[in-house]
Amino acid sequence: MNDEMGDCVIHPSAILSPLAELGCDVRIGPCVIVDSGAKIGDGSVIEPFVHVTGSVEIGKNCHIFQNSTLGEEPQDRDFGGEDSFVRIGDDVTIRENVTINRATGEGGETSVGDGTMIMEGCHLGHNVKIGCHCTITNKVGFSGHVTVGDYVVVGGMTGFHQFVSVGCYAMVGGMSKVTKDIPPYSLADGRPARIYGLNVVGLRRRGFSSEQRARIKNIYKLLYDKRLSRSKAISLVEESYPGDELAGVIAAFSRSLRRGLSLWAGKSAYSHERSSETSL
Repeated sequence: MNDEMGDCVIHPSAILSPLAELGCDVRIGPCVIVDSGAKIGDGSVIEPFVHVTGSVEIGKNCHIFQNSTLGEEPQDRDFGGEDSFVRIGDDVTIRENVTINRATGEGGETSVGDGTMIMEGCHLGHNVKIGCHCTITNKVGFSGHVTVGDYVVVGGMTGFHQFVSVGCYAMVGGMSKVTKDIPPYSLADGRPARIYGLNVVGLRRRGFSSEQRARIKNIYKLLYDKRLSRSKAISLVEESYPGDELAGVIAAFSRSLRRGLSLWAGKSAYSHERSSETSL
């Protein structure tokens, strides 16, 4: 039988520090542990056997499922016990058996943006930053310092090398091995992951027009032109599309690469991908 504390519902077997901060209408299930300093926002639900350490801040209307562990020390030999954090946005769903480690570095954080779903068995290493409205499928593993933009979809059992960046609206196919940066709006797959064109279906679903999709395709033709150095290609994109938001996003991402841009899979592979779509 649950025990009610104010407008929260807390199972009597849960262990909550009196120094944990709970918002309104929070529900805490059986055998949950919430440590001193943890913050849980209004309307959030914590299912049985979850451990929320004191370095964690959870936003409003989140749902954390069974056996997940949030905020444990990073799996990093350089970690020296410094104060660091995990910050979870609003309306986030974290399914069973997920582990999210806090950051390495004083004041650093591992973060998950608003509206994101992280499915069963995923791991977010130290200093990982996941954007808003992403879908991270089962058993994905993010090594330290990976950055993922907004509206990204990642297929199951994909592994990410440390310091990889993934641009907004990209999709990464399941069981991929991601060792280089995945540019915005693109479709990546393979071991190692390569680019197979645009994330056509995802862009359509998010309201990108055929004209916008064609423009993105043309921007990437410039960016991946083998006759140009990377810096020259980025400058040409900016010169050819002055003030264009899509070009600006792609150029800014390409200037900030940490692992190097993923290779294009080649003309034949791109043609195969295009043949499965009726149009851009």
